[in-house]
Amino acid sequence: MTRNDHGFHQDMERLDDTPDNRSGNPDLDSRVRLDRRRFLRGSLATAVASVFLPPAHVMAGNTPSKGFSGVASGNIRFRPVPAQTSPDFDSVVVPEGYDARAFFSWGDPVVRGAKAWQSDASDSWQEQALQAGQNHDGMAYFPFPDAPDSHGLLVINHEYVNPTLHPNGFSSRELEDGAIQRPEAEVRKEQMAHGVSVIEVKRQENEWQLVRDSRYGRRITAQSPMDLTGPVAGSNLLRTVDDATGQKVLGTINNCSMGQTPWGTYLICEENWKNYFVNRNPEDFTSRREHHRYGISQALNSKNYAWDSVDPRFNATPDDSQPHHGHVNEPNRFGWVVEFDPFDPDSTPKKRTALGRLVRECATVTHDADGRVAIYSGDDTRGEYIYKFVPKDRYRPVNGTANANLLDEGTLYVAVFHKDGKGEWRALEFGHLGLTPRNGFHNQADVLVNARSAADIVGATPMDRPEWVAVHPVSRDVYVTLTNNKHRGNKPDQPVDAANPRETNLHGQILRWRENDNRVDATEFTWEMFLLAGDKPSAGSPEHLTGTIKGDVFSSPDGLWFDHQGRLWIQTDYGDDEPRNANMGTNQMLCADPETRQVNRFLVGPRGCEVTGVTATPDGKTMWVNIQHPELSYPASDGKTRARSTTVLITKTDGGVIGT
Repeated sequence: MTRNDHGFHQDMERLDDTPDNRSGNPDLDSRVRLDRRRFLRGSLATAVASVFLPPAHVMAGNTPSKGFSGVASGNIRFRPVPAQTSPDFDSVVVPEGYDARAFFSWGDPVVRGAKAWQSDASDSWQEQALQAGQNHDGMAYFPFPDAPDSHGLLVINHEYVNPTLHPNGFSSRELEDGAIQRPEAEVRKEQMAHGVSVIEVKRQENEWQLVRDSRYGRRITAQSPMDLTGPVAGSNLLRTVDDATGQKVLGTINNCSMGQTPWGTYLICEENWKNYFVNRNPEDFTSRREHHRYGISQALNSKNYAWDSVDPRFNATPDDSQPHHGHVNEPNRFGWVVEFDPFDPDSTPKKRTALGRLVRECATVTHDADGRVAIYSGDDTRGEYIYKFVPKDRYRPVNGTANANLLDEGTLYVAVFHKDGKGEWRALEFGHLGLTPRNGFHNQADVLVNARSAADIVGATPMDRPEWVAVHPVSRDVYVTLTNNKHRGNKPDQPVDAANPRETNLHGQILRWRENDNRVDATEFTWEMFLLAGDKPSAGSPEHLTGTIKGDVFSSPDGLWFDHQGRLWIQTDYGDDEPRNANMGTNQMLCADPETRQVNRFLVGPRGCEVTGVTATPDGKTMWVNIQHPELSYPASDGKTRARSTTVLITKTDGGVIGT
């Protein structure tokens, strides 16, 4: 999640999280005029057995739920580290018995021939294209089969850029009409600092190293050629003056969380892509659902990086003098899941449109013994939804080619959380549940490009900024972070409900659910509150700032990940200088036991950072964690080195499993 300032006096936290959902979603019937008796009959026929949930603070209590019995203990044995509240704190701290060191930072060489990073940030955009991008985020480790615990590829997202990318920060000038003009060299460098890095890593003589000049080293950027595939590819909604076919696109942007498939590919997610585009035609903007429902800017100065002043495809204002009205459809070519094979550096990434267009935080993949697959995603904006995609075909472990296009056909669902602890997945399929021409949908491509509007129509539950999703490796219970929502209960389209039980929710919560019959393709589930983040009641905080955490307190859960032994790792992203977070200290990573709900603080980061992205070797003895946008100067504290987002390597001094 993007939290800090992008420049041009723009509060990007406010811009990223401004709600775009105006639906209200009162109920399904009033939306699509279904026969009410038929609807109720269908709902009761598919209901999941559950007891009525008690009030929120009891529901989120710290005793194991009968509905979620059978969850093995997370076996957490490390001594928690204390919160760091000093305004000058500038380090990474892990528990006694662990080591943490900087491993891979912005500007480090990635591709063969890359030059070393210049500490004054004077690298050109051509040099940046071969180096690590900024703001490390989601990542995954891909082991080599012959040495899985000591040799692999590390794939790391680079979400966005900071003013530190340039020697003197962002620069611009205002034109006579009020528009902003950016220097071309700066814009190109910013585009090269987005995307993904693939690096080869190997443990040699008991020390992990980057393999320099590896043939696997790769940078994917905002200018990398990609294919558009699936139901939307080739449609009029994707055609532009530069691509009359609607099947080719340049680049991926704002890559926050991610996914990793069992068939060996990496899924890049495009989160706040909306901030990069502008439509300066108010009439067109209002009429174009695929622009206004996602919050594309209308301002003359575009209130973003102003890339449109250099790269015209980011100007989505319609131009009727050009084919396909110029670049008006360019925003429709972002917001997708991008799949690529890290072991094939020459492969072309593919944007898989069957999974729907969102402000997508993650694409968490799970599958069962029969090869059925589900992919979960959160749409990270206040009042948006949780989605699941189920491919039509099954995963086949012994036939890699059979999985090559598995994500091009399937069903996209959106979640509804009922107050009695039951839930359902409603399919976003053209012709069903009101997704018809009467409500502005003309085919499945229209549904997928406008997935948010489709979810409005079918009555999805607006959530408190759904972000990362994690699936328990044994029980397959699904957990989601709901980071916060100051508008909850204060806006008519975001009333307090069972899944989002606090007004002015500044600390967030974690929910979990179990699919009916434990089938990943189920259309019903049982859910409960795992915990409410926030202060302990004894801290004297008001009710909406009081949590139910057993153990170490935290705010705004964001990153979420299960290790192979079933420990739940939680990462945070909040303003550590805000008074309401005074007891939390700097952002952190914690470990939770899914059975007992005990939470222990494992890592604290430097002032101003976000802790995000985590992965490990299969044996659990090596872990990598990302420190994004540190405010001070980690990993150096000499006052001269500019802040660098960094991947931190963590090991246990006795060589044991992380967390034990």
